[in-house]
Amino acid sequence: MEHGSLRQTRFGVKGYTPTEMGDLTVRFEFDMFGTGSDEGQTTMRLRYAYGQLGKFLIGQATSPFMDDDQWPNTVEYWGPSGMVFYRNVQVRYMPINDADKELWIALERPGAGADKGTISIPEGPSLDSVKAKLSAPDVSAHFKKRGKWGSVQLAGIFRPLKWADTRVNRGGSDLSGSATGWGANLSAAINLTKSTVFRGNIVYGEGIENYMQDAPNDIGTVVTGVPSKPIEGKALPVTGITAWIDHNWNPTWWTSLGYSSVSIENTATAAGTTSYKAGQYASLTIGTTPVKNTMAAVEFQWGQREGEDGFKADIQKIQFSFKYNFSTTFFKAKGGQN
Repeated sequence: MEHGSLRQTRFGVKGYTPTEMGDLTVRFEFDMFGTGSDEGQTTMRLRYAYGQLGKFLIGQATSPFMDDDQWPNTVEYWGPSGMVFYRNVQVRYMPINDADKELWIALERPGAGADKGTISIPEGPSLDSVKAKLSAPDVSAHFKKRGKWGSVQLAGIFRPLKWADTRVNRGGSDLSGSATGWGANLSAAINLTKSTVFRGNIVYGEGIENYMQDAPNDIGTVVTGVPSKPIEGKALPVTGITAWIDHNWNPTWWTSLGYSSVSIENTATAAGTTSYKAGQYASLTIGTTPVKNTMAAVEFQWGQREGEDGFKADIQKIQFSFKYNFSTTFFKAKGGQN
């Protein structure tokens, strides 16, 4: 075994309080999968933290732009590259939230990344002075329909992206600017047979990389040749696809097989090897649930990353995982839920 880890361990609590408007639901959940500066460490990482009452939800939860039914029956943590997958702080309104259909609308916390590229203007302004100025929320929504056949969802998002030139002495030029991010995501989980489910999505947009599973930068740079604004930002187009088959062979054995890709149309100034042009991901999982609340699986994973300058790298990995689920009800409020 090259590397062992407990980072995918999760812990969470849910509470329900009966009110005249229905149950007030509070959820708090974290795992130990450190990211960013804590990458590789067993550091607490927040997954959910929200309160929900009636048709309203406030806190960190899944974005309406993603589809909860899309995650395949795999064990690797990061998952398919071309999938929309993002938990975000939001205020969500759910005018329809039934078992067979959903209509969700949310104002989400804005955020974006930029590829400042390889631009060098002699005696010109530096992009180090340009900072994000995200003063308006992202607006997302989806409509989902469910039935015995499975589910289908259409989602959209609108993102006002802005940045400000923070230089005190600008010398006649101003690098401040804005762009519009938008995207559409069509996804489905179709029951091909009683034992087989197809999960797939296609997503396209501009400046929505922040919501993708594996895409770094929402904004790229463009040289204009205009002295008053020598550099402008552009929302980068991105396309993602996912196709997966989950199959249960019997009550205790199952397999999962699929492929996903994401591609970004970078600007001409993209930063060479460090740029992200395309990513591919595929996996084959064989798993078993021998007894209640336990799971063991072996999974083969393949991934590839491609940069704008022709850089390309592949990786293969075999992962063995074991999981045990447990839950405890501490009390049951009269008239409420567990």
